[in-house]
Amino acid sequence: MTHISMMFMASFLAATLLPGGSEVLLAALLANDGALWWQLVLAATVGNTLGSMTSYLLGFVGRKAITPEQMASKGYQRSLAVIEKYGVWSLLLAWLPVIGDILCVIAGWLKFPPILTGSLIFIGKLLRYLAIAAISLHWPN
Repeated sequence: MTHISMMFMASFLAATLLPGGSEVLLAALLANDGALWWQLVLAATVGNTLGSMTSYLLGFVGRKAITPEQMASKGYQRSLAVIEKYGVWSLLLAWLPVIGDILCVIAGWLKFPPILTGSLIFIGKLLRYLAIAAISLHWPN
């Protein structure tokens, strides 16, 4: 498995099934081969965005299974407050631990436009991975 495909898979899984890990893997891969920085950042961003869009789809499909009362439960309150305040623009924060996954589910539940949703998620995650790459590549060894 190449570094690029490993980065893609890890970032996809981190946004769906497994918590964390993609940032550490990106930093480690960059330490191993910094020349691949843009390919690794792109693979991480696309993989993580697709993972978040999976959460969006689950929210969209789960709309029939989760009532508004259940959505207003304690587990969703922080994410709901962010979405109520910033609307679709809150998806720029989909990279945040814990709250980001819930933001994506709620976006699907609220039927936010999928192309705009995916674009905003992509931008937020790209900025995060670019910051990690910049720090990793310029951090003194």
